[in-house]
Amino acid sequence: MRQARDHGGNHRPLRPLGKSATDPGTPVSRRAFSQLAAGMPVAPVLIVFGIAFFDVIGGSGMFWLPLLAAGPALAASTNGPRGVLCVGLLASVLGATLGAREAGPGRELAAVLAALVAVTLASTLASALRGRRERVLAAVRSVAEAAQHAVLKPIPETVGPFRVAVRYSAAAAEARIGGDLYAVVPTPHGVRLIVGDVRGKGLPAVEIAALVLGVFREAAYDEPDLLAVVGRIERSLARNLGPDDFVTAVVVGHPRAGQLEVVNCGHASPLLISAEGGVTVVEATRPAPPLGLRVLVDEPPCLEILPFAEGDQLLLYTDGVIEARDRAREFYPLAERVARHVSGEPEHILSAVHDELLAHVGGRLHDDAALLLLRMQDVGEPVPVAPVAPEARGAAVAEPDGRGGDESVPVVSRTRARAAVFSSGPSR
Repeated sequence: MRQARDHGGNHRPLRPLGKSATDPGTPVSRRAFSQLAAGMPVAPVLIVFGIAFFDVIGGSGMFWLPLLAAGPALAASTNGPRGVLCVGLLASVLGATLGAREAGPGRELAAVLAALVAVTLASTLASALRGRRERVLAAVRSVAEAAQHAVLKPIPETVGPFRVAVRYSAAAAEARIGGDLYAVVPTPHGVRLIVGDVRGKGLPAVEIAALVLGVFREAAYDEPDLLAVVGRIERSLARNLGPDDFVTAVVVGHPRAGQLEVVNCGHASPLLISAEGGVTVVEATRPAPPLGLRVLVDEPPCLEILPFAEGDQLLLYTDGVIEARDRAREFYPLAERVARHVSGEPEHILSAVHDELLAHVGGRLHDDAALLLLRMQDVGEPVPVAPVAPEARGAAVAEPDGRGGDESVPVVSRTRARAAVFSSGPSR
């Protein structure tokens, strides 16, 4: 700043030869003209000129001129205040010119011009308010996205011996968050995951989803038994849910190689995709009520043991997927569509299914929809080791006896080593 003052007192900016400061060919003028043209709404301007054209060729006096107010009124719905003022000024100039030429100055022309000015000012105010509401909505959506990332934390492509793919679509697209929940966590007791659906939508559903995920992430590390994890979630919900609230969920654990533990609490049955490409519905032997409704029955949920070999995949989803209807009110046939897109790439399967789901409903879902696909890696398949958060690093690499392992050894390598040990002995 001091250098500019010292050397800029008598300095004049150089201009191109043959051009003045006000010459339209100067860069400043070109920028001003381009900004004005960019702020000028095309459709409202065409409407104004079209009305003026009909007035000229029709020769009907002041009949068409009041319609010039449609220009600034339309500009208010698509453009900012500057664009509305430009269209209003154009309409007023054309109205004054045509009115003076056809009817001469008088009360009728003054009334038309006053109406144009009033509509222009009102439209400018409406445009400013619309812009303010859009900015507020953008801020709310950014907060909703932050809340979604806090509740539904991003899942890495590789967790332990699994490859994972996720697709989530909220019914409230403006908020980008809903009542579906999912989480995948590596623990000293193996990889554990949950997929659930909260009754209802909106912020109350988000609060319940955050509660379930918080309890699950804590209990998954503490409890060696998967049923104990479900029990802790149930007890927490019993203290915090209303009488009409509940959560359907599927909780899955991988305690040893070749097996998955599945606890289904009133949720949609997962789909098992074998390495050969077959799709099987994993039905619960003894159905359990949703979480939060345990008081209605005396029996605890049932723990299912599911064989899960290398190359097998497990698809978990929420009701928003299978209850999506097309125009003919037909449900989306998930198992049939998944069988068409079976491959060794979970991301490819979910992308194809998600695109077909949106096409099935016509582009807009009426309920939250979540898809989570889990694939057991092959022994010879190269797997990148996903980064582990500092607070979860010790638990992620802990051995079954609770001792932390060497952080230089990948999680996947030790998991496969344990798999080899377990596969040589009898299964539980």
